[in-house]
Amino acid sequence: MRRPHTLGAHCLALTPERKLILVQHRYSPGWRAPGGGRHRDESAEEAGLRELREEIGMTAHGRVRLACELEHVVDYKSDLAALLIVEDVEYRPHKWLLEIERVGEFPIDDLPADTVELTRRWIASVRDRI
Repeated sequence: MRRPHTLGAHCLALTPERKLILVQHRYSPGWRAPGGGRHRDESAEEAGLRELREEIGMTAHGRVRLACELEHVVDYKSDLAALLIVEDVEYRPHKWLLEIERVGEFPIDDLPADTVELTRRWIASVRDRI
């Protein structure tokens, strides 16, 4: 029996001041990189940019780079997530979102203590390219 397999896209979104934009979801604790599932007909870049518009209210961005693809296995499910670096992100957080509690900007070398471990690993894996 094969494991269910999903595709995702997550973004290390950087402001023009080179701060990292992270989100807190309403349904789970900690700060994390914006992102989510990919629709069947979307490229990783399209999905990542859609997630930034939905989750942080992105209004503009600069260069987008595919940093890597990471497999993440939880219980019985396998996720293949594209990790994108998106530069010069400008945004206006939505006033009301069901999914997102807060949006914050942080120096890459001074993340909040409650940044989730998976996000920390993603950052560490591409730190030399940010």
